[in-house]
Formats: sequence, structure tokens, C-alpha cells
Amino acid sequence: MGTRCEDGVAVIVALLALLLLSALGAALVLTSSGETMIAGSFRRGQEAFYAADAIAERTIADLAGVSDWSHLLDGSVRSGFVDGPPAGARPLGDGGTIHLSEVINLASCGKRSPCSAAELEACSDERPWSLNNPRWTLFAHGPIADLVPGAAGGSTIYAVALVGDDPSETDDNPQVDGGPAAVGGPENAGVGVIVLRAEAFGPRGAHKVVEVTVARAGDSPPGVRVLSWRHLK
Repeated sequence: MGTRCEDGVAVIVALLALLLLSALGAALVLTSSGETMIAGSFRRGQEAFYAADAIAERTIADLAGVSDWSHLLDGSVRSGFVDGPPAGARPLGDGGTIHLSEVINLASCGKRSPCSAAELEACSDERPWSLNNPRWTLFAHGPIADLVPGAAGGSTIYAVALVGDDPSETDDNPQVDGGPAAVGGPENAGVGVIVLRAEAFGPRGAHKVVEVTVARAGDSPPGVRVLSWRHLK
């Protein structure tokens, strides 16, 4: 009887040990998988971070060749870096898509559907300038791998650059660079200054945004001077 009892205890101990080892193994697998996912997310985020900077740099180079920056704000002049019409869906590396019109709307009024005039002029923490709120216009867009062919390592990041009027302007016309100051308003300090917003989108929700304020740096030859460079996301 004593031997049989001991045999029963040994079986229970063995089962408990097996259960403990299984739990430890599962925990190790989950930890390893979690670290792999975190590393992948970090890598995608860094790739998007550098892509946003890259298209911002490309846009700044393009601005120097535009004589009248009002043409940027009304959409009549666009960058040479485009991959088709300034609308429609664009594929991402994970099978997802972004819609160029939605990118513009989200930047302008925080929603995917078209913005009304009231929403564009509404005061908020991000856009407190009312009539002088930037009205973002699509300027450059395309796969970052096409920006410097052969140098992007097969990147699947899609990059977009928007341009808008400098909110320090006082002309109450965000589609004109340096119009006459509003009646009774201070002198227009935003002449020859615009803001560009560069966004990069990647697989699994990778998304980075940089906002750059630039000013003209002379006309002979024309140049561009960076006033501020902020990573918003």
C-alpha cells in the first residue's frame, strides 16, 4: 500500500513539473514574440521618421525654383516628385492603402471627409489662426523608394508633402503668400514664408509627421532658409 501511494504522489509531482515547464516555455515564446514585434514596430517607425525628413528636404529644394509661392498654395505648381494625379488611393507594403484626399482633410480639419469652410477657419489648439489657418495643398507624393532609386533598400514607405500659408500672415487669405494686411491689422509679417508638412506612411500603422517653416533667402539666386523644423509625430 505504501509503495502504491508513493507511486501516485510521483505521478502528481511529475504532472505538476510538466505543467510548470510548459508554462515557462509558453512565457518564453510570448516574450520572444513580443520583443520581435516591438523591434519590428521600432524599425518601421524609424524608417518612416527618416522618410518624412527625406521628402521634406526634397520639397525645400523644389521651393527654390518657384518664383511665386502663391502658386504653391493654390495648387497650380507641384513638385516633380509625384506618382500620378493628386487624388486616389495609394498602396502600402502590408496590403493596406492611404487616400491622398483623406491625408489632406485630416491635416486640415482632423477628419477624413471633406472639410467645410467653417471647419477650415475654426480655432483649435492645433489651428488657432482662424481665417489664416493653413489650407494644406498637396505638393509632392510617391513611394520613398522612388525618391532616390536604388538607395532606399526596397522601402515600402509612402511619403507626402503638403504646403500651406504661414499662419503669421495677417491678410486673411491662406491661398496667397503675402497679400495686403487685413483692414486695421498689423503689417503682414508672413510675406515670403510658408509651411510644409511632410508625412510618411508605412506598414502596420507606421506614420510620422514633420512640419517645417521656410522663408525666401534672396532672389539672386533664389534660395530657401529653414526657420523651424518640428517632428509632430
